[in-house]
Amino acid sequence: MRFAISIPQFYADGEFDPAAFRDYFARAESFGCYESAWAQEMTLSASPQLSPLEAMTYAAAVSSTLRLGCTVFVSTLHTPVHLAKSLATLDQMSQGRLEIGVGTGGPQRPFPAFGVDGSRYVARFAEGVRLMQALWTQERVTFDGEFWQLKDAAMEPKPLQKPYPRLWFGASGESALRRAVRLGDGFFGAGSSTLPAFASQVSVIRDALSAEGRSEADFPIAKRLYVAIDSDAGRARQRMNAELEKLYGRRVPSIEEAAVAGTVSDVVAAVRTAAAAGAERILFTALHEVPEHMEQIATEVIPRL
Repeated sequence: MRFAISIPQFYADGEFDPAAFRDYFARAESFGCYESAWAQEMTLSASPQLSPLEAMTYAAAVSSTLRLGCTVFVSTLHTPVHLAKSLATLDQMSQGRLEIGVGTGGPQRPFPAFGVDGSRYVARFAEGVRLMQALWTQERVTFDGEFWQLKDAAMEPKPLQKPYPRLWFGASGESALRRAVRLGDGFFGAGSSTLPAFASQVSVIRDALSAEGRSEADFPIAKRLYVAIDSDAGRARQRMNAELEKLYGRRVPSIEEAAVAGTVSDVVAAVRTAAAAGAERILFTALHEVPEHMEQIATEVIPRL
């Protein structure tokens, strides 16, 4: 079992504190129990959230051992040439510590705001992933797709990691999960997925791996857990639900159900359940008192796992 924490992203206008950000990563690395730190992407939201790529870049500059990722870039809304270049650059600048998460974002995204035709978002997503993979691995790329066309195009430098950083897929429906196995290198269960739903997703992933002749050992599975820890479990739940409402813009009972809020023992039990369902990596994501949660998880939760 490997453990990860969130990259702090939630700051209102003028609130970002560079020194505190640096201290967070210094402290996290000092514990030695965290493998990686992850951002998330929500470009349009009333909840104040820094962009993941820039937050990851800053994190790379103030850390030295943690791997750094985003789960997930809604790559459907990005131009794959630009995204491929940015990610290759960050892998170079971080000395090969990049992890890449991608997902379609689902059919409810505000596609017109990004100049995207929502009726073909799945095809656009899959083509974009293939184009990024080509740019990361081929000296010259000729690509004749439905959405993008390149002729004898070069992109240098390539990512430091070869052939490219691990490509995690976020997915929930069966077709998306099978697509993750065909195109990706790992599956990252969303924080909005309940543990029973995650267990069902893992079952589909394993069936797809068998059908594709791929080894489970080469396709890691991870799960984000939204966590709120308090000696008063009721208070933890109230705070968690309030933070989720701010993040998603409304109350979503299914996401509240997926989040883990309670005592240290409650969190330990949830992690064990996630592990039993197939999670090999756990991403702890606190939505308030982020540094305090990072320390408490390192000193009180992980030692009991």
